[in-house]
Amino acid sequence: MMQTEMQQEEACESQQSLTQSGQISENLSLSGALTKEDEEMARSALSTFMAKEEEIQKRKTEVQERVLAQLGRIEQENRRLATIREELEALADPRKKEVTLVQKKIDAVNKDLKTLGQTCQKKEREYKEAVEAFNEKKKEKAELIARLMELVNESEGLRMQKLEELSKNLETVHLA
Repeated sequence: MMQTEMQQEEACESQQSLTQSGQISENLSLSGALTKEDEEMARSALSTFMAKEEEIQKRKTEVQERVLAQLGRIEQENRRLATIREELEALADPRKKEVTLVQKKIDAVNKDLKTLGQTCQKKEREYKEAVEAFNEKKKEKAELIARLMELVNESEGLRMQKLEELSKNLETVHLA
């Protein structure tokens, strides 16, 4: 864009210089005879024109050099920014991947925990039921043992009574 503007500026300057040199030669050809003053004026105008043309060329070259230098710096900065952008993306991507992996692992563990929690609750219910059944059977056993002891005691008591009766009967039979 800058070069296009410079080319347009250069074209305008060339047209101006051609117009000026044409006017000088028209002035010379109209008068027909050149006087020393006219020649000196023409030479002076021509040398002034040439000096201005050289100065314009010199400035144009300087501007082009500055523009090229700035373009070079801009290109360097663009490359530097691209490198920084790539480094930032490289830093962001692994963390993003790691975060995604950790999130997936957390989801899997949560799913396992939910299943294990349900299994644990089921087992706890079964355990409580088993403990309750165990305690009931233990209580039933204690009651049965107590009943057995009663029966054994009663049985012993009855047997002792019978033995005593038999013993008395024997003594009576034996005494008689």
